[in-house]
Amino acid sequence: MSLDEKLGTVVARHDEIKARMAEPALDPRMFHKLAKEYSDLEPMVAAIRELQQVRHELGDLATLLADMAGDPEIKGLAEAEFFALKARLPDLERGFQLLLLPKDAADDKNAIIEIRAGTGGEEAALFASELFRMYQRYAALRGWQFEIMELADTGLGGLKEGIANITGNGVFARLKFESGVHRVQRVPATEGSGRIHTSAATVAVLPEAEEVDIRIEDKDLRIDVFRAQGAGGQHVNTTDSAVRITHIPTGVAVSQQDEKSQHKNKAKAMKILRARLYEAERSRQDAARAADRRSQVGTGDRSERIRTYNFPQNRVTDHRINLSLYKLEQVLAGAALDELVDALISEDRAARLASLSA
Repeated sequence: MSLDEKLGTVVARHDEIKARMAEPALDPRMFHKLAKEYSDLEPMVAAIRELQQVRHELGDLATLLADMAGDPEIKGLAEAEFFALKARLPDLERGFQLLLLPKDAADDKNAIIEIRAGTGGEEAALFASELFRMYQRYAALRGWQFEIMELADTGLGGLKEGIANITGNGVFARLKFESGVHRVQRVPATEGSGRIHTSAATVAVLPEAEEVDIRIEDKDLRIDVFRAQGAGGQHVNTTDSAVRITHIPTGVAVSQQDEKSQHKNKAKAMKILRARLYEAERSRQDAARAADRRSQVGTGDRSERIRTYNFPQNRVTDHRINLSLYKLEQVLAGAALDELVDALISEDRAARLASLSA
């Protein structure tokens, strides 16, 4: 389908929805569905109108220039405007094509982020803790809510595992490329010889799933309660407040013990379980759709090394797009993380646009 045919299809569908929404006997549920589609099409229609306006003005100017034999100054102004509009045309066309790209259904969702220490012992745990704080600061800078759901520390400042629920506008869309292995290179404080150590932490970003996104049957769940272990308040080892939920068909298990209330721990565990099962199904569908193609920004698999944080060189390198920033402290503070996120989103769009036109 040519670009002009795509333009016509979008405008025709927009007009069709507008007419249907005006029907007096329309079912409220259908009205809501159509209103959502109408709203989604609005940016495309606005882009089409701007593109068509520029094309119309170019046509008028071309006609004017062909007939013009008078004032050289006026002709010069008309030529300058013609070439300025012509230069805008490719960007407008590309902008419309980007709007046509299939949208990830999970982009508007909140996210659950899971960070775990990998290889490297206590140094890996310290790095995991730094990553956890990086995303916490980044969330604050973007006005998102960052709710800690689980923290398992080492007692020495490190983090074995940290899980948080991040809510806000476009959370998953901006964080989904953070999944993978994050590697750190630096001289540990306990290293007397000054030798650089390499350790790692894994990050998994899961779209928060609602009950309508994934159906979980009660018969498929095994729920165990037990006494909380480790450092904590007075409830530790005194009541059976901790909860472990196992999804029997898949074997996925989630434990929660941070809350004193068994009910609250169960609710948190279900939220994490639902997100993990939803992400597993998304991954299965993505693999089925793109078995012969890997995205240029990676698969999102948490086993894939995606980024290196090199302290001696003050460098952060994202290996998927070969981008290095020499501002490690700003990245870990969350302030410069957008530079990496924006580059990853742009690369993903370019790759999908190329595959769409191939």
